[in-house]
Amino acid sequence: MSLLRMSARSLSDQCSDGAFFERLARKYRSVLSRAPSPSERQSWENSLPALAEVLRDAGLDEVEVMIEYRLPLTSLRADVILAGSHPATGRPSYVIVELKQWSEARLVPGTDDLCLVPRMGNRPVLHPVAQVRRYCDYLQDFTNVLSDQEDAVTGVAYLHYAVDRDVSELLRHADAKAQLFTDTSRGELIRYLQARLSGLDGSPEGDSLLASPQTPGRQLMHAAAAEIIDGGAFLLMDEQEVAARLVKRAAGLSRQSDQKEVIVISGGPGSGKSVIALHLMGHLGRNGRSVVHATGSKSFTTTLRHIVGARNGRIPKLFRYFFDFTNVERNGLDVLICDEAHRIRRRSSGQGAYAGHRSGRSQVEELIDAARVPVFLLDEHQVVRPGEMGSVKAIDEAARGRKCIVRHVDLNSQFRCGGSRAYEYWALRLLGLEPGGPIQWQVEENFELLVAESPQKMEGYLRDRQGSGYTSRITAGFCWEWSDPRIDGSLVDDVIIGTWRKPWNLRGTRTVGGAPISSLWATDPSGFEQIGCIYTAQGFEYAWNGVIFGPDLVWRGNRWRAVREGSKDYAVKKAAPEDFDRLIRNTYKVLLTRGLAGTVLYSTDAETQDMLGNLIPASAN
Repeated sequence: MSLLRMSARSLSDQCSDGAFFERLARKYRSVLSRAPSPSERQSWENSLPALAEVLRDAGLDEVEVMIEYRLPLTSLRADVILAGSHPATGRPSYVIVELKQWSEARLVPGTDDLCLVPRMGNRPVLHPVAQVRRYCDYLQDFTNVLSDQEDAVTGVAYLHYAVDRDVSELLRHADAKAQLFTDTSRGELIRYLQARLSGLDGSPEGDSLLASPQTPGRQLMHAAAAEIIDGGAFLLMDEQEVAARLVKRAAGLSRQSDQKEVIVISGGPGSGKSVIALHLMGHLGRNGRSVVHATGSKSFTTTLRHIVGARNGRIPKLFRYFFDFTNVERNGLDVLICDEAHRIRRRSSGQGAYAGHRSGRSQVEELIDAARVPVFLLDEHQVVRPGEMGSVKAIDEAARGRKCIVRHVDLNSQFRCGGSRAYEYWALRLLGLEPGGPIQWQVEENFELLVAESPQKMEGYLRDRQGSGYTSRITAGFCWEWSDPRIDGSLVDDVIIGTWRKPWNLRGTRTVGGAPISSLWATDPSGFEQIGCIYTAQGFEYAWNGVIFGPDLVWRGNRWRAVREGSKDYAVKKAAPEDFDRLIRNTYKVLLTRGLAGTVLYSTDAETQDMLGNLIPASAN
């Protein structure tokens, strides 16, 4: 979808009217539940008129202009997509346009895909041609109407304030798919657009693009083996590519430099952290670098080992735990990728380190010392257990204490819950993790949020989704005892709400009664028959997500109340009051953000259920 669409003539006519930009800002607020930043609004006011003039001078008044077009299943937005017909073939033709206000830029030394822009504080950003090229590939990969039309989509980056001499290092990056133009080459841009788009009405092609089915991407875990062994299973976008390039650059310099670099990559659920990790595992391994993946999650690591081990029994050894690095050679690895780094603990002692082999260092210091290039990927809102302390601040302090350079990449504009940044923002507001209090859910085109009037309704609705080929799971707060299987192998229905009964997922590493082991609950189809808890669901994603709020978090009056007596998580119950409240809210934040296509909510507490029903207009029937 795009925020606004119109003909190029209409854009040219309206750009001189301030009301147009206010209309665009209102649409932005209605779709994203927040106001555009001053810099974003300024970019519209400066760049859209420049594009409108180019289209007018090219004689392309009837081309369809789609402004702020959201790429399928992501929260990424292309500045503009031009839709029309090809002047030679008459077939649909689309040009993605990235508009930059840069007046000067240069390449990061040692790279060809990263730029330094003085007006942006000289932080590394992706080369605009690399950015728009990836947008083209992604749009074709996830839009059915384009999937078999190799030449249907091309891209341009237009630096309308720049002249060639001030961005000369960037000009060597063009190819048939994507090109860069400046004010110096404005005439070439006009000729390029005339070669890609006819002067005919482009609205039918715009309709076709918007109406086309969008094929969802491959699930992370099922593509992991192909990415690691063969490479190329995932396309990295924008800041994902920046992060990967920074790691590759640091790895390339690490053996010649005395200065160690630590890369910290932050992002919410579904922002692509683990995609980056798996891409780097494959790339670095194929290029002769020693690289190991580590997490603090047994489920996540076990699942990765299981999937990649099906194709190559040696690869699972590359997937380790944070506590495995207590007694390793300093800088013995080229790269250590610390995924789910919010689960780093204060010390490794008691987690596998035995007497005589405890380092006296904090766990984050051990991880930094283990590799020439330590990489940390984390979401600070996913700390859910006492003792977990992985945060950007803690990593920064430990790295700088060891005289390391620290580089940060923020993925928070990336992929979220099927691309719905509005949903994650809604969930953060709901739980008080963002200020302002809960807000009404506005119906979204690419993500569904429903409330179920009973757990039976939730299960029935999600079972229908599961039957239609969409992976579906139900999770719940840790508010019921967790029993071992019976002697006959059957599972105990621990989660009891009225007459509805379901077992928790299995514990341990042995399949019982047809249920998958806990580490495979999120990926094995039979996992639908058990309820997942925070320790099983964290780190995974599935198309449809059911979340049961238990008695450990209830709404009273106008605020949440975390109820210690309602929890059966005995580790969390020992936390101090302020920590217990934070951990419970973070737990539900993780549970709420597992779904790619939609989420269904239900609370066992009547007042909480009423509050959710007032915020969410649609019900699961």
